[in-house]
Amino acid sequence: MPERIATIASRVGLHARPAALFAEAASEENLEVTIARDEDSVDDAMDASSILSLMSLGAKHGDRVVLRAEGPDAETVLERLAAVLEADHDVA
Repeated sequence: MPERIATIASRVGLHARPAALFAEAASEENLEVTIARDEDSVDDAMDASSILSLMSLGAKHGDRVVLRAEGPDAETVLERLAAVLEADHDVA
């Protein structure tokens, strides 16, 4: 299963606005995408399109997360979603 590690860039972590932006981007993809903290097991992965799952992940600024997806264009999808996480959405 393809995976991509991303570092949370938003200063508030994956909370509120950054989580909503990421959940929206993940839900627009035609693949099931999961997210987990880098140190967590694959079994702890959550639905990346669920804002509640994202906020319960507790990922803070600088934390590394693992995105996983399977299917056509999975690598491209993971790159696009990683770019969302690696952008600071708190900049005015």
